[in-house]
Amino acid sequence: MDKTGSDTKSRYNFKEAEAKWQATWSDRRCFAVSEDEERPKYYVLEMFPYPSGRIHMGHVRNYTLGDLVARYKRARGYNVLHPMGWDAFGLPAENAAIANNVHPAQWTHDNIATMRAQLKTMGLSYDWDREIATCDADYYRHEQKMFLDFLEQGLAYRRESWVNWDPVEETVLANEQVIDGKGWRSGVEVEKRQLSQWFLRITAFSDELLADLGELDRWPDRVRLMQENWIGRSEGARMFFDLEAPDGAALERLEVYTTRHDTIFGATFCAIAANHPLAIGLAEKNPELAAFIAECNRLGTSEAAIETAEKLGFDTGVRARHPFMPGRTMPVFIANFVLMDYGTGAIFGCPGHDQRDLDFARKYGLDVIPVVAPADADAATFSIADEAFVDDGLMINSEFLDGLGIEDAKTEIAGRLEATGAGQRSINYRLRDWGVSRQRYWGCPIPIVYCDDCGMVPVAAEDLPVTLPTDADLDAPGNPLENHPTWKNVACPACGRDARRETDTFDTFFESSWYFARFCSPRADIAFDRAAVDYWLPVDQYIGGIEHAVLHLLYSRFFTRAMKQCGYIGIKEPFAGLLTQGMVCHETYKDEGGEWLLPDEVRRGADGKFVHAGTGRPATVGRSVKMSKSHKNVVDPESIIDAYGADTARLFMLSDSPPDRDLEWSDAGIDGAWRFTSRLWRMVTQPKTPFAADDEPSPASLAPEAEKANRAIHRTVAAVSLDLDRFRFNKAVARIRELVNLLDELDGDAIGVPWVLRQGFETVVRLIGPMMPHLAEELWSNLGHDILLADTPWPEIDEALLVEENVTVAVQVNGKLRGTLDLPKDSDNEAAQAAALVLDNVTKAVAGKPVRKVIVVPNRIINVVV
Repeated sequence: MDKTGSDTKSRYNFKEAEAKWQATWSDRRCFAVSEDEERPKYYVLEMFPYPSGRIHMGHVRNYTLGDLVARYKRARGYNVLHPMGWDAFGLPAENAAIANNVHPAQWTHDNIATMRAQLKTMGLSYDWDREIATCDADYYRHEQKMFLDFLEQGLAYRRESWVNWDPVEETVLANEQVIDGKGWRSGVEVEKRQLSQWFLRITAFSDELLADLGELDRWPDRVRLMQENWIGRSEGARMFFDLEAPDGAALERLEVYTTRHDTIFGATFCAIAANHPLAIGLAEKNPELAAFIAECNRLGTSEAAIETAEKLGFDTGVRARHPFMPGRTMPVFIANFVLMDYGTGAIFGCPGHDQRDLDFARKYGLDVIPVVAPADADAATFSIADEAFVDDGLMINSEFLDGLGIEDAKTEIAGRLEATGAGQRSINYRLRDWGVSRQRYWGCPIPIVYCDDCGMVPVAAEDLPVTLPTDADLDAPGNPLENHPTWKNVACPACGRDARRETDTFDTFFESSWYFARFCSPRADIAFDRAAVDYWLPVDQYIGGIEHAVLHLLYSRFFTRAMKQCGYIGIKEPFAGLLTQGMVCHETYKDEGGEWLLPDEVRRGADGKFVHAGTGRPATVGRSVKMSKSHKNVVDPESIIDAYGADTARLFMLSDSPPDRDLEWSDAGIDGAWRFTSRLWRMVTQPKTPFAADDEPSPASLAPEAEKANRAIHRTVAAVSLDLDRFRFNKAVARIRELVNLLDELDGDAIGVPWVLRQGFETVVRLIGPMMPHLAEELWSNLGHDILLADTPWPEIDEALLVEENVTVAVQVNGKLRGTLDLPKDSDNEAAQAAALVLDNVTKAVAGKPVRKVIVVPNRIINVVV
């Protein structure tokens, strides 16, 4: 419902005001910036969106948070860079092009135009001169050059690899893009395939990426922990097992990596990955084994898929000889839970002290030998039932290790392994190199050519960019670039003979791993103007969803280090501060048939219960979850902005919960934000007590309530400033509301009140400027100011007025609260006692009994003991 109404004198006409101020900011180029060494810089950036077609409420919240920070820092005197761009490559555009019979470029740029217009209605303080789209050749040509530099530095390479294959999207997925064993976009089960792939050597920085997390003190702890776990540094040992084939054939030693080498005497089986060389070799002569491996390959390569799948094994018939007990051998299984990409692709199983190994041993009838027991346990009788013992303890059943603690046992085993040549200490990482090859059309071409004579040849820098063909057939299955009749055929850059282009394109995370740096000089002919990136980087405040904690953020940290190694930039961490905003949630609704309903398809019936708005039939209300098209619990930002205005939507996004928590969208909440908007408009434009003139000096004296309000104004500025610095935006809104309420209660006849009202409401308008910029500009103008509020500094604080002259002291009788007193700060004890003893509730509680003593805690409590 449109809230503007026709009486603009009594109702705030947000449509008129918002359009006016957006045009003014644009015409005056208020937010266009350049490097200025005379001013401190501040770079605030929200994660740029994929141009899906329309903004959603998650966008509104994300960009409102960033805009508040940008406007606040600008008012505090910073030279603020606040850009916007588009993460524009990706399979959704390719799929949409097929569905709508339109080229991905047209679909993408049409969506960008729509979303840009929607974002501009929010009044965001972007420097639109810096806008970029990653699908533009002027952007990705620098990316191609960067890749060639990475290749020269040994940070990019090509090799055969087992990969996650999405059978629907027909492309490779990085491990991070496999969620619960399924493609992160398609939602289907992924498969394993072996393909020749391009990789970025992110593992070259494993130690640095891990160690430098400690320097990111303005990142959420949980994000740092997620990255730490993903990098996954572990200290263990590599050990070798001699193998015996059932037919007596010679086999190479089996290398195993373990972090629990202390439990080697409890080992009762070995297991290898389905794509381990030993497994592949054995399968050549064993069709049953080959079929089992094929079944394993349908699991995908991610740990999540493997962790949730039923644990299956295939006994190869090969036996592994125990490295410390030559007379003991154990079976070698191929197991679907062993990853080739972790460690060596082989493990030894100790069922007594690993639950997965125990479940596997019970399933296949293998021995369970406990080798660690609680310190107070009887080693002779200690056994394992249904749960593996994973706590600390002492070694048992382990020959020369018996009686040692776990860490001492690890040290002893490692030493003996190294002494006998049977193994060595080793550090391992869970992190794997980043596979960046994708078999799709709508992505950045990889600038490599393959020649029968010269081999792999980089495209010359002067021949970049390698652009996409505009006539690719997107309807045929497989890679459209591979299927193109002419595009892939090219002369070899080295010898001129016939050659073939690389037909894979880059993973779209490639583009988003460096875009923040391109914003520093987006029109430069080279990737970065060095002076510009040296001035603006790192990003001072980055804002985005927690879902990017591993994928995008880790890749960007790697990319920054790689760019530094190649001489592009001088920093190694891209984002000094990180805010991960919560989700926007809404109730869910279903009709009688269990179909999801949109919020505007339900209403409350006469009995207060929800019904279908169209049919009147009963509707059920489900739990509140993240807004999503799949649950239909979405609210269109455009309709909200049209009905309430951008500022009201922004206020609700800021006031209802802390920015890092989920926000519950409700009609009552947005209505409440609108009521505050309207009330503030009326209080400033139609005040009950006329304000003093703008140039009227402060009165020689103020009435007590005016003095109290004047102090509250300065305390509010101080508190709101601190809240904004610490991202407590909802608390800042609450403090501003409190000040508005205080000003509304002032007696207009008291001395100095008109002057305090002007000071107070001018302060309120300046404080809400970063939150509700259109309303603030309109009220600032109404108060008689010619300079834009966007160009007005943050209000200053009179430190003297922050000092409390009076304090509220609790008064107790025998420890029970009986009232409070407002006393001068640091009152002497006698005056405080005298004031407390004459309080009505105190005299009633004392009731004539003798007062034994009065305890005074200065400025806090007075306790009367009777």
